[in-house]
Amino acid sequence: MADRPDRIDPAEFERQALPFLESLYNTAYRLARNAEDAEDLVQETYLRAYRSFDRFTPGTNLKAWLFRILKNAFINEYRKRRAAPREEDFAGIEESFESRVDTDHVASIPNPEEVALARSLDEGVQEALDALPADYRMAIVLADLEGFSYKEIADILEIPIGTVMSRLYRGRKQLEGQLLAYARAHNYLGEGAEPARRRSRAGAA
Repeated sequence: MADRPDRIDPAEFERQALPFLESLYNTAYRLARNAEDAEDLVQETYLRAYRSFDRFTPGTNLKAWLFRILKNAFINEYRKRRAAPREEDFAGIEESFESRVDTDHVASIPNPEEVALARSLDEGVQEALDALPADYRMAIVLADLEGFSYKEIADILEIPIGTVMSRLYRGRKQLEGQLLAYARAHNYLGEGAEPARRRSRAGAA
C-alpha cells in the first residue's frame, strides 16, 4: 500500500469534503440497498478522494467530483459481485483501487436510523427505486434526490447529456409504473376513486 502524499493536508481535505458526507451516504444507501455496504462504499469513496485530493482542481465542483468517485467505487464493487445485466451501460470504466481503509481520516458514518428519520423515502418509493436497473436508478438519485443538473450528472457518470436524459426518461417511466402498481396493490388509490371520476364526468356532460 502506497504512503499518503505529504502534500495533502488532512485538515483541509476534511474541511472541504466532509460536508458532503450525508449526501454521499444517502446515495450509497439507495444504490447498495443496505447500511453495511453503504458504509463501506462511503469509506472507500473518502479514501480514494483523499489519495487523489492533490489532483482535484480548486474552484471546480467538489461535490460532483466526490460523487463520481462514489459511482466508480459502486460500479467496481458491483462488477465483483455479479455479472452486469445487459441493459447496464458501464463500459469503459477500468479503474482499480486498493480496498484498505485508513480510519484516521475517514469521518464516522451517520447512524442509518437517523438518516432514515431525517430523509426517509416511502417504502413503496424505495421498493420501486430498488427495482430499477442500476444505471437508471443512479441517474434518478442524482437528479431527483440530490439535485444535480444534467451536465453535472453527465460529468459524474462520464456519459453524454443525451444519455442522461434518456436514462432519466426511461427510469422515471419505469418508476411511475412501479409506483402505480404499488398504489393499486395497497389500495392507495381508493376503492371509490374510479366511480367518483365517472360520476364527475357524467355530471359535466
